[in-house]
Amino acid sequence: MGIPIRSRDGGRRQRAPFDLRRTTFGFALIALILGGGGMALRAAWRSAGRNPVAAALLIALALTAAVLVLRRRRRARRVAAAVTDAAYGIVDAGLAELDAAEAARAQARPEAREAADPVDYAQLDPYAFEEAVAELCRRDGCADAEVVGGAGDLGADVVGTTPDGRRLVVQCKRYGPDNRAGSQDLQRFGGTCYAVHGADIALVVSTGGFTDPALDYAEQCAILCYGPEELAAWSEGGAPPPWEAAVVPAEERTARLNAP
Repeated sequence: MGIPIRSRDGGRRQRAPFDLRRTTFGFALIALILGGGGMALRAAWRSAGRNPVAAALLIALALTAAVLVLRRRRRARRVAAAVTDAAYGIVDAGLAELDAAEAARAQARPEAREAADPVDYAQLDPYAFEEAVAELCRRDGCADAEVVGGAGDLGADVVGTTPDGRRLVVQCKRYGPDNRAGSQDLQRFGGTCYAVHGADIALVVSTGGFTDPALDYAEQCAILCYGPEELAAWSEGGAPPPWEAAVVPAEERTARLNAP
């Protein structure tokens, strides 16, 4: 009759694969627990030093604990294993939360912009041009961008919210190549974009470009100006959207508007 041979590992639990990050966090957590316990013991020892009765009681408790540990090694090992498993459970839960948060941030990041076919914006009618600009804004993260131009729009043709929460106000000028947006166009927009529409980013898009005085005024008032070249680069993916360009802080913009 064959004699059954007991496996050498005798029912031991198989070890989980080594995970450096999990092990590091686990040791850090155990170190915190041990450090906190050490500080508590130190405080208790100092308190006992001022009270002989408490000192004697503390020594007695320590001796009792040592005897129990020596007499019940197996139980102590089980307790230590349970504590270690609990610590790793806490670590695993924390790492899972970190991974979930990172996955959520990755999903929230806007996808890379792809190059688009060239569009001749100067051939669009004014309303179609406004819709095209609003579509560019939506494509690049301003999900709520919409056309609001019309009678009584007070200079705002497209409004929306940038991915980082700023209010975008756009005026669209669908001009021919020989008709550039002038200083008065910019002044009318500058008088309403911040005070009336509450813009954090004010943008004028002109298919005919801008005069030099208009650009000077725009710089003073921190208004972004996109002519045909800038519009084409934005549309075709060769440049970031306007709200990712450098924007003058609100304090400096106010100082410029109030300057004589």
